[in-house]
Parts: sequence; structure tokens; C-alpha cells
Amino acid sequence: MMRFTIPIILIGITGAFFFIFTNPIYNNISALNSDVASYNGALDNSKMFENERDKLTSKYNQIDPDNLMKIKKLLPDNVDNIRLILEIGQIALPYGMVLKDVKYSMINTDNTAAAGAVIKGGSASKPSPNYGVFDLEFSISGTYDNFISFTKDLESNLRIVDISSITFSSNTSSVGSNPKINSSDIYKYDFKIKTYYLKN
Repeated sequence: MMRFTIPIILIGITGAFFFIFTNPIYNNISALNSDVASYNGALDNSKMFENERDKLTSKYNQIDPDNLMKIKKLLPDNVDNIRLILEIGQIALPYGMVLKDVKYSMINTDNTAAAGAVIKGGSASKPSPNYGVFDLEFSISGTYDNFISFTKDLESNLRIVDISSITFSSNTSSVGSNPKINSSDIYKYDFKIKTYYLKN
């Protein structure tokens, strides 16, 4: 009987030792291995993003500075409303027209995107656009020919501008800077335009 008792006791001690000491250590090692695998995955992703960043940086650096300036003017990375107003004022200036009644507001494209998702009835949220919309209203006074020329110049300007609406009315209060123009040829034009910018 004693010949079986001692092995059984030793087996019991071994089992207890395993569950008390070895098993927790084994579980800790497994958890650490899982963390290491997770960190390695994150490190691989980080390296992948670094490579993509380097490629994009290289492409960005290859863009001609003049073209880069044009791209920034086409779609700036901020609203820069003052510069926009001055720019439109410079376009109007050769035609003896001055910007008046300037009003502006920013459209919340995040809410617009969320509303769009609801209208479509989907439960999935629509990602917010990475660009913003800027509304600008102003009025100018001048002849019809100058109005046409101004509109064409505004259209050919590098910065993206959508003309939302134009209303006009006779304007006898101003004859512009050219005294040769008859006041009856002067009209007041109310513009509503939209322009866009990249969000950071």
C-alpha cells in the first residue's frame, strides 16, 4: 500500500504546484505573447503609414512651387474670408465696381452630411466631408457690360466659386467711378456665391 501512497502524494504535490505556480505564470506568458503580437501589428501598421507618408511627401515635394501655389489658391486649407473678399474686390476694381453689403457665413457640412444619411434611411453614418463651404453675399453696381466682364473674370479666377444666385435692380444712387457713364445704364447686382476650403 505504501508503495502507491508516496507516488500519489508526489503526483498530488506536482499537480498543486502546477496549478498554484506554473499555471499562472503560463497564463501571464500567454497574455504577454498576445500583447507582443498586438504591438507588433501596431508597429507594422505604423511602418506602413510611415512609408505612405514618405511616398506622399516625396510626391508633394515634386510638385512645382508655382503649381502648388495655384492648387492652394484653388482650394485653400482654411476659409481665409478676408483674402477672398479682397480678391473679389480686386477683380471688380478694373470695372469701376466696388463690393458693398458684404455678408458671409459658414455652412456646417457635418450636419449636412448627417441629414443626408437620415434621408437615405440608412443606419450607417455618412462620413463628414473633408471640405467646408463658405457662403458670401455682396452687391456691386455697374453697367451690364462690366457686369458680364466681372462675372467672366470671377469664373476664370483660380479659386473655386459657385454663383448661387444673382439679382439685379436699377440703381440711380451710384454711377461708379466713371463720370462718362449715364446713371440710367447702372444696375445694382446682388451676388450669392459659395466657395470651398479643405478642413484640417
